[in-house]
Amino acid sequence: MEFKDYYQTLGVAREATADEIKKAFRKLARKYHPDVSKEVDAEQRMKEINEAYTVLSDVERRAAYDRLGNSHPSGENFRPPPGWDAGFEFSTRGDQGGFAPGDATDFSDFFAQIFGQMGTSRAGGGFGGFAQGRGSAHQRQGGRGEDHHAKVLLEVEDAFHGATRQLSLRAPKIDAEGRVTMEERTLKVKIPVGVREGQVIRLAGQGAPAYGSDAPAGDLLLEVHFQPHARFRVEGHDLYCDLPVAPWEAALGAVVPVELPGGALKLRVPADSQGGGTLRVRSKGIPGKPPGDVILQLKIVLPPADTPKARELYATMAQELDFDPRRLTGS
Repeated sequence: MEFKDYYQTLGVAREATADEIKKAFRKLARKYHPDVSKEVDAEQRMKEINEAYTVLSDVERRAAYDRLGNSHPSGENFRPPPGWDAGFEFSTRGDQGGFAPGDATDFSDFFAQIFGQMGTSRAGGGFGGFAQGRGSAHQRQGGRGEDHHAKVLLEVEDAFHGATRQLSLRAPKIDAEGRVTMEERTLKVKIPVGVREGQVIRLAGQGAPAYGSDAPAGDLLLEVHFQPHARFRVEGHDLYCDLPVAPWEAALGAVVPVELPGGALKLRVPADSQGGGTLRVRSKGIPGKPPGDVILQLKIVLPPADTPKARELYATMAQELDFDPRRLTGS
């Protein structure tokens, strides 16, 4: 997808205040609104202006957008870096931009990828709602404080052993000059054994405070995701990883050690195993009811021919074995 420079679209600086952004939008809307404009590209330009204003007029969307950085030119091929939105605390109110008409389904793939559908809020994905920071008057009907969401990144090992982690969250707010700033707080969070990707940990009373009443504060909903791991990939409660084996272990069979987050185990590799084959170890994945499995993909690793002895052994194999891998694979 293409990166969208929303500041460039509205013709404002990245440090522009909310009022400056509103004025720029109104000026452009008068020029390009299809009902009044004589510009040949008025309809397309108005869609782009609406999209830019929908983002920059909303403090949470704007803060999320700013977090992507300012080094990407408009139109550049772009993919958001993994975990870019982790630790970003946002509210669950509907869109309140108020000045951007139009249908978000007309917006770009960039908008859909970064912000989700207009008017929705999804932990770690949809940035909907106009937040003034945790200390302001966010209230649900009935007086209870509003719930907040945040995506957090944990280590895979935390799911096996549980942990208590210090997590830093950042929430956007507008300062006295109308500019977006970030308010940071740190929470100590207990991570339960068996936590899975996408699970939500609810922290009661850690959302937005109620306003003008004795009603309780909202909750903070932490959506769990795992840090990329050098060895393991997680799907649900199952754990996937490669299992390196020597050629003779694959050919003759062997019992090999495997280090897993839940502890070491010994695994039997059947004789005549082929690279790319899989072995499943039941109930050794992430704990749960039921626990997950571990799925290991065999990866045959050849010893290097970097000594005279190694080269001699390879030469003997070439002479003694009637083996043509291309014949076996049909290549």
